[in-house]
Amino acid sequence: MLFGCARCFEMPCQKTFLVNIVPTHYFPQATALSSSLFQTSSMLGPAVGGILYGFGADLTYIVCTISFFLAAIATFTIQFKPTQKTPMPLSIENLLGGIHFIFSRPRILGAISLDLFAVLLGGATAMLPIYAKDILHCGPIGLGVLKGASAVGALLVATYLTKHPIKHNAGKKMFVSVLIFGAATIIFGLSTNIALSVVCLAILGGADVISVVVRSTLIQLLTPNEMLGRVSAVNMVFIGSSNQLGEFESGMLAEALGPINSVVLGGIGTIIIAFLWMYLFPSLRKVDQLNHLKPDQ
Repeated sequence: MLFGCARCFEMPCQKTFLVNIVPTHYFPQATALSSSLFQTSSMLGPAVGGILYGFGADLTYIVCTISFFLAAIATFTIQFKPTQKTPMPLSIENLLGGIHFIFSRPRILGAISLDLFAVLLGGATAMLPIYAKDILHCGPIGLGVLKGASAVGALLVATYLTKHPIKHNAGKKMFVSVLIFGAATIIFGLSTNIALSVVCLAILGGADVISVVVRSTLIQLLTPNEMLGRVSAVNMVFIGSSNQLGEFESGMLAEALGPINSVVLGGIGTIIIAFLWMYLFPSLRKVDQLNHLKPDQ
């Protein structure tokens, strides 16, 4: 419980750092680099954890604690120009300020809600154990390969974006990446070949990173500094809830319609959401150069 409470404060604060220490024209590359490092740690973390666990659970938790401690020390070394802030009284209006700000800014609302519904419907990864055992018949090793495929795809694309950032038509490219995400989900759902499934998951992971980089850059650059923490907190709630509810939704559909139909319908739903959001949020679709974005006041 304490860990969860600490993360609630940590994640919004992390989101405010990058925009305050990286020049705007380098921000898309910085976001891509951050995603690349995250994907690398996502792949290496479980492997290192498994090795450490072989020496005992106590050692594993000790190393984790030391890692958090070192990360905290590194955080204290971050230097950025402090901003002048006017103290705000504690009130319901100020507590809900992040939500009000998001709902009054179509581009930010569109970006956050697109992530919410796309992940909610396109949660194919929740079905991987079933696919490995009953559909692809690839066993535990195959399951590991399937789980790593999306991370590898995400890492490759994130690394590419670090060197070659999206310069034009960022909004359209974000929507195209969501469409690719949905299409890859559908093909994976129908696949009975492990090689094709691995390729689909890698494409799915890569497409997701493009969407994440554009959304993260857009949200942080469009949000004024004094609102960034609250907006990031709301965004974290949306991201967390979409992941958990997406797995729940996939499980419910799998129970009712079978795992294949669950994954395929999720991919179709993601594509429908992408087209619907293009129509509902035209200003989001028309976003061009990310490094030219200015905060919405």
